[in-house]
Amino acid sequence: GLPMVLSGSAEPCAQLVVSSIGVVGTAEQNQRHSARFFDVLTAQLGLGPERIVIRFYPLEPWQIGKNRTVMTFL
Repeated sequence: GLPMVLSGSAEPCAQLVVSSIGVVGTAEQNQRHSARFFDVLTAQLGLGPERIVIRFYPLEPWQIGKNRTVMTFL
């Protein structure tokens, strides 16, 4: 029930967190991903790009657990 504040304003906004193994990480990769995500988010949410923040987190396979192991062994 708390408002989300972005750039000092509680106007509608969004934050997208992207975590992935081997897909995010370099500035060039994330620039391409960012453009695509912004296109979808601005169209679907009706927000201006200044009201959206995207955070990219590159992950290593050993940091993700699945089927009682980690992705390294799958």
